[in-house]
Amino acid sequence: MSTDDAFATGPAGSGAEPVGVDPACAAPACAGPAPDTAGAAAEIRWDRLPEAVRGRVAELAAAAVAGLPDADVPHRLRRLARFTPAKRARLGARALLDEVERSAAFRAAVLAWCHEHTPGPADVEDPLGAAALAVLGGAPDAPDLVAAAARRGEAGELRAELEAANSRVEKLTAELERLRDELATAREDVRLSAQAREAEFAQLRRRVGEQGARLRSATDALDAAAADLEAVRAEARRDLADALAERDRERVRADRERARADAAAVQVAAARQAAREARQADEVRLELLLETLGGAVAGLRRELSIGGGGPRPADLVAGASAVRPGAPVDDLAALDALLALPAVHLIVDGYNVSKTGYPELPLADQRTRLVGQLAALAARTGVEVTVVFDGAGVVAAPTRGTRGVRVLFSDAGVIADDVIRALVAAEPEGRPILVATSDRAVVESVRRRGAHALPSAILLGRLRG
Repeated sequence: MSTDDAFATGPAGSGAEPVGVDPACAAPACAGPAPDTAGAAAEIRWDRLPEAVRGRVAELAAAAVAGLPDADVPHRLRRLARFTPAKRARLGARALLDEVERSAAFRAAVLAWCHEHTPGPADVEDPLGAAALAVLGGAPDAPDLVAAAARRGEAGELRAELEAANSRVEKLTAELERLRDELATAREDVRLSAQAREAEFAQLRRRVGEQGARLRSATDALDAAAADLEAVRAEARRDLADALAERDRERVRADRERARADAAAVQVAAARQAAREARQADEVRLELLLETLGGAVAGLRRELSIGGGGPRPADLVAGASAVRPGAPVDDLAALDALLALPAVHLIVDGYNVSKTGYPELPLADQRTRLVGQLAALAARTGVEVTVVFDGAGVVAAPTRGTRGVRVLFSDAGVIADDVIRALVAAEPEGRPILVATSDRAVVESVRRRGAHALPSAILLGRLRG
């Protein structure tokens, strides 16, 4: 776009309000009121200004907005005063340019602020700033200043392009030198490779000559070996004929031995039958003897009254009063395996288990609930169950046992832990015993006597299941 198209001289008295700018003072150095040059001012075509000039006008307006009184700043631009200068120029450029183009008063205020706050002449050093101020003031030389700024910008772009082109030329020259060096290196490598191939070819030619001599020697040796092989084959054929004759003789002997073996097998079968019949007769005699002995033992048991249902060892422990027999339980997977053993005795630390499972109930209700659950477990598994409660402080009627559950209360001056230890000690060595408690001292003492310790929580898990 031609910079002259950005301006058109308007008719005199057209009503525009351009601010005059002294041609000798178009730079930001001029301060003070500008002379009235309305008659000579140029009408500005803002939409055809170069982008660099428009950007500088927006920067000047953005800088002035923060310093002007509120009365000189249009209402819709006042919010930009709170932004930083760079942010005002970037975000409010469109609004600032529209207001500068539309309002001659705002242009005059911005120009006055620039004359007041911009130090030193800069029209030579900063032609872009001089053009922006001339545009703001509507100066007669504004087209020349804008054109100069545009030309200087174009010259700068051309200079940058020239520098970039020179830089690319230098890079390409360096790349060319590098490629020449690589080409020379490659040629040298090719020459050396050719020499190496010639030497290798000569060496291979010598090896081929040597291999030919060896091949001739090997061919001669092969002919000699073929002759030897034919002699060996003839000898092997003779040996094979002798072996076949020997095989026939051995086959005849094997047939005779097989006939003798068949006769021996018949004899062995007869002997086995005789032995089987003799063993059956012995088994019948042994069965009769066992029946006789069994009858004698049964008669002796009846005569001596053995096995007549006396008290178990747990019923005779001192320091506790037995109520009724019962049965407790053990931990889930391992507990089920232990409960499946024959003659298992489950001993339960009553309050330790009940206070773990339902501490909110009174002690009497805890005892009743625990004994009921243990009775159900005893009915399912058939194990012997004994539950021990501390007898001290029991004011209500003690809980009675249920079928399959023995309920014990410790005597005065005796704690339930000692009763549990005595129950474990009273059992014969080798009987599987499970003690359900979370009391560490009781667990350690009963484990030393060979009993299995069962945590209260695991027993409760099985009772609920």
